[in-house]
Amino acid sequence: MSLFKARDWWSTILGEKEEFDQGCLCVADVDNSGSGQDKIIVGSYMGYLRIFNPHPVKPGDEVQPEDLLLEVQLREPILQVEVGKFVSGTEGLHLAVLHCRKLCVYAVSGTLGNVEHGNQYQIKLMYEHNLQRTACNMTYGPFGGVKGRDLICIQSMDGMLMLFEQESYAFGRFLPGFLLPGPLTYSSRTDSFITVSSCRQVESYKYQVLAFATDADERQETEQQKLSSGKRLAVDWVLNIGEQALDICVVSFNQAVSSVFVLGERNFFCLKDNGQIRFMKKLDYSPSCFIPYCSVKEGTINTLVGNHSKMLNVYQDVTLKWAAQLPHVPVSVKVANLQDLKGVIVTLSDSGHLQCSYLGTDPSLFQAPRVDSREINYEEFDAEMKELQKVIKEATKTEDILPKSEKHRDLIVTAEVSPDLDAESQAIDSEVKAEAVPSVTVKITIQSRVTAQKPNLTVCVQAPLAVTCDQFVFDDLEPDSSETVVLSVFLKGNCSPSELEGNCVVSYSTPTGILKVAQCNFRLPLRLICFPAQPSKAANHKLTIDTNKPPISFLTIFPDFVDPSEDDQANVLGFQFLTGSKTTLLASKTSQRYRIQSDQLEDLWLITKELTLRLEEHFKKQKCKDFACTFSGSIPLQEYFELIDRHFELRLNAEKFQELLSERAVQFRAIERRLLTRFKDKTPAPLQHLDTLLEGTFREVIALADAAEENQANMFQAFTKLKSATHLVIMLISLWQKLSTDQVAILEATFLPLAEDTQELGWEETVDAAISYLLRTCLSKSSKEQALTLSSQLCMPKDTSRLKKNITLFCDRLAKGGRLSLSTDSATQQTAVMPGGCTTIPESDLEERTVIPGSTATFPNHGQIAKQKSKPGLSEDAAEEAGKP
Repeated sequence: MSLFKARDWWSTILGEKEEFDQGCLCVADVDNSGSGQDKIIVGSYMGYLRIFNPHPVKPGDEVQPEDLLLEVQLREPILQVEVGKFVSGTEGLHLAVLHCRKLCVYAVSGTLGNVEHGNQYQIKLMYEHNLQRTACNMTYGPFGGVKGRDLICIQSMDGMLMLFEQESYAFGRFLPGFLLPGPLTYSSRTDSFITVSSCRQVESYKYQVLAFATDADERQETEQQKLSSGKRLAVDWVLNIGEQALDICVVSFNQAVSSVFVLGERNFFCLKDNGQIRFMKKLDYSPSCFIPYCSVKEGTINTLVGNHSKMLNVYQDVTLKWAAQLPHVPVSVKVANLQDLKGVIVTLSDSGHLQCSYLGTDPSLFQAPRVDSREINYEEFDAEMKELQKVIKEATKTEDILPKSEKHRDLIVTAEVSPDLDAESQAIDSEVKAEAVPSVTVKITIQSRVTAQKPNLTVCVQAPLAVTCDQFVFDDLEPDSSETVVLSVFLKGNCSPSELEGNCVVSYSTPTGILKVAQCNFRLPLRLICFPAQPSKAANHKLTIDTNKPPISFLTIFPDFVDPSEDDQANVLGFQFLTGSKTTLLASKTSQRYRIQSDQLEDLWLITKELTLRLEEHFKKQKCKDFACTFSGSIPLQEYFELIDRHFELRLNAEKFQELLSERAVQFRAIERRLLTRFKDKTPAPLQHLDTLLEGTFREVIALADAAEENQANMFQAFTKLKSATHLVIMLISLWQKLSTDQVAILEATFLPLAEDTQELGWEETVDAAISYLLRTCLSKSSKEQALTLSSQLCMPKDTSRLKKNITLFCDRLAKGGRLSLSTDSATQQTAVMPGGCTTIPESDLEERTVIPGSTATFPNHGQIAKQKSKPGLSEDAAEEAGKP
């Protein structure tokens, strides 16, 4: 290792992609430990405040976790950090943090822990000042010769010096002839402020002159940091240095004369208190930072100067005494006393490389260990080990990580939906064309058993539903306290939603800094999107749900839709959605069946789901545990495929609109360039109808953008209808095959993988990949199918024929007895007998019939299922007639 290289004693990298500058580094005993050891305080433009206490075992060791005493993210960028006596009533050191529009003073304190790395450090805000002007930098000192305390002076970007006497604002004065802010410092020996103006002059202003200067309107003095400017200030002395200054520092050591050091862009100046030059040094490099410090030779001052060549030069007055190579370009340099090692050089780069280094050779830090001659008592060691293990086990409990039971959770969120619709609708900007759009009130209560810091509530409902307010931010919740919010949900888009469920999520942090989340779901009433209507006899789509219990009167399970005075609604009920479509629900008088019919396939879903949920709730109240719903009809795949084709067609249209927009935009820019060339030409030339062509192209771009926006809205409605129909198909398959909860979850993950549909990743290719995976694993016929590899990339298909073929094949495999499972053990398909005495379907006949004729997709031998479940002694037609209400 070269002798002329800064020896790394301790170093670390601060954050990721953070920025630092000259005022972001400070060294001092900020926690008032009294040990004489400095702490390193670093602030960043990203708002992070960090305090380090390095103590490596040997030079160059990796940073230890206990070296970082404190890391706090403040809400605003940190321009400068300083340590001084900033709080009245005490001479203890406090930390001043300068933001763009705020000055904050903190007290840093530490609490001893049970182990070496368990010390807890925290900062407490003592006071803060909100600034009316944007700050640039600050300085501090005993202004006016005060004893035992420091005052703060802040320079704003527009040249105002704002002085603060600790917790109170004193006054503000404008600097004369100000253009751009420069470095600022305070000289306690002359009680004056020294800065470098835009005229490249070092200027000194007496504190007394600043204090006695009065503003133009003295009557407005009560207003803090008023925007009116004061009288022109008289400068104490001026020195023209002919260049802009990077930094100013005033030093006064016992053995040296008080001096003002100014670091310029190419020169280094040392001035007397009256502004006369003591000496100057011309630099042959571009400096970046400097710090004067005490010299061992009487009458001289040493100075560390860092430059952009990653060098650190040591000067004794004007003589270069040493030069050392650094691993980075320093923007700030300090000298500190760390771990009984005096004179440690602390440097900080603009990217966050913080390093503590020393010059010359390695110092001898070896200390002979004490000789412990006592005999080892193994019994005491065992007892101590057990005690330590008990402490470790108690400290590493997973109760703060794993979710607790409902009774023992720290924070519980509950949502209560009003049983009645709002008397006055709260719907805002609804696109529904109905006469009245109802809304329902949801009351959300947050109960906290512990201190919850910064709780944030988010309420989510699926579009086209909307809420009046979806974000709530609360103050910190105390133990055994609660907060309640009330909001309304309504139908905003002009189509029926695919789900009537909402979700509440509360995110908060514990006092120990652990982030936690609590959530709950709520179910919205069906009356929110539809209302009672006259039943319709004719419909394009019909479904029949079988049950194992006698039919229940609609007066019992749909009391909010049925008028008790009308007996004819006990078995027939009509629903009209706000979007205009109708759905009819019929209960059989002679059999245990319910029929749902509508002109639109997607409208059957919500009514069918509501029927099954209300039936289950009814029989649960009756304490009937064996209630079950089944489906023995044909899965409406053909109608389902029409919805898929409609959605896919709109996706293709979106791609075409995007291509056309790109072409017209290129054409528009080309015409603009031609016109610009003509306009710049000194010799006037005819435009040759370029202006007309530009206007026509602009109109085409606007028309294409409007068409693309309309297509996007239609695609959203088509995707919502597709999700409703998909929910219906999943429900019918689960009732038909009597799938378990886990199998239904696999089915939902396969057919509903996306919450939103985008051009980059669409529903068709995602579902096709999922179904293909199941067909090659748990639903495969042979090991040959399992060996086929799937494509690793998802891209938009050319058409939907493959997807429809795979969905049909998927249903056929389930009809043969295939079972859904994600485990590898079930990869080999086994033939099973379906419940109810159903026979399996021949393999060869099934594979050939991928496209099933007719209005609904039926499966071979599937009619036998309906026959075997119908009444004995009746034909198929007679059984169908018996099932009609």
